[in-house]
Amino acid sequence: MSQARRSVRLGAVLRDVIEAVVLATVLFLALQLGIQNTIVDGPSMEPNFVDQQWLLVNKLAYRLGEPGRGDVIVFNAPDGSTREFIKRVIALPGETVMVRDGRVLVEGVGLDEPWGPHLDGSSFGPFLVPDGQLFVLGDNRANSNDSRSWGGLELSRVVGRAWLSIWPQATWGRVAADRPSPVPTVAAVQ
Repeated sequence: MSQARRSVRLGAVLRDVIEAVVLATVLFLALQLGIQNTIVDGPSMEPNFVDQQWLLVNKLAYRLGEPGRGDVIVFNAPDGSTREFIKRVIALPGETVMVRDGRVLVEGVGLDEPWGPHLDGSSFGPFLVPDGQLFVLGDNRANSNDSRSWGGLELSRVVGRAWLSIWPQATWGRVAADRPSPVPTVAAVQ
């Protein structure tokens, strides 16, 4: 084989290697920016999420939109630590939320909770969710450190939306978007 032909062949192989490295780097960065794994720590989201359950979080979910009621979100702990929490969005900015004998009321109307939380007999509020914040609760109300303890959650603390359960095998699948029926905007607070 001639020197020129070897040089062309080596150039083609080198170009293929460079293209593969660039493509792998772009895919790696896209995944790092868009998806994160997290592990549920503790019983606060039972019965829907169990301790040590592994989830993938869609970090791009709220770049084009806002969290909705019923979304399961992962966020940086409100105490400023490096921990991440997982909770469910219950009330949105500008809404008044309260808990009476374990039942959630938003704008004075009982909230339809199709995700079937473990209720307790607690009462809280009323609490007006400030602009730029969310009111979040764990699904296991008796064992959850949530907005009833520390108030509204700053939207800037939200990492993303729980998207896919990957472990244990019995929980494999997409995390359901359990959106309740809309809450009327005008109602008498009880």
